[in-house]
Amino acid sequence: MQTLDYPYRFSSLGRTAVTDRDEHIRDLIEQVLFTAPGERVMRPDFGAGLLALVFEPNSSALAAATQMLVQSSLQLHLAHLIAVQAVEVINDDAALRIDVSYAVLLDQSLHQASFTAPGGAR
Repeated sequence: MQTLDYPYRFSSLGRTAVTDRDEHIRDLIEQVLFTAPGERVMRPDFGAGLLALVFEPNSSALAAATQMLVQSSLQLHLAHLIAVQAVEVINDDAALRIDVSYAVLLDQSLHQASFTAPGGAR
């Protein structure tokens, strides 16, 4: 199954770029993590809004709260596609890194993905 790639771009052939199922699911996870609630029209509850947390003070309480935010957002918006196995949040000085382990429900294959929100960028 081929779906549109995220972010939208053109392929080397000058056509709309497409991607496979596993990469599409990874793209969906990225969209959930970095979309701020209220940013999407007609879906005001969509997203985890992690970009707002990059400049928060680094603490174990913030990391635990962010981990729960990520896990609940993924379960709320992607429960029909994946089962979240584990979420690890690391808040470095200049970046916020999120490691997500999940199983694709269609075939129970296990995957792991890392996402980074750079501080001051975007």
